Amino acid sequence: MSIDEAVKKAVDDCIKENILRDFLLKNKAEMIQMSIFEYDEEKHKKFLRQEGFEDGLTQGLEQGLAQGQELNLISLICKKLKKDKSIEQIAEELEEEISVIEPICKVASDFAPEYDVHEIYQALQMRR
Repeated sequence: MSIDEAVKKAVDDCIKENILRDFLLKNKAEMIQMSIFEYDEEKHKKFLRQEGFEDGLTQGLEQGLAQGQELNLISLICKKLKKDKSIEQIAEELEEEISVIEPICKVASDFAPEYDVHEIYQALQMRR
């Protein structure tokens, strides 16, 4: 269906369904003309792509920030583990709940004594 046909059908359907009926009956030709000539498919597609890009960028930034915060927490925990701190001490010093610290400590123990932060992060992701 062409844009011309689609616009005419949409206007007719609105009139039939009593949506803006009086306005469309008075201005039908003008509305059809305006809709057909002012609609720019490429401009619309470009807008949708830009909107999708912005949504993706925002989502990516949020995910990157969350990952960075988790990597930082893992790094801090590993530094404390190297000093033989207990889970309770680490939680208190980092002002985090034990329920947050404990799973990281358990996974990190598999990587002692090097404590590769990125490998620990990956192992945590696999367990989730």
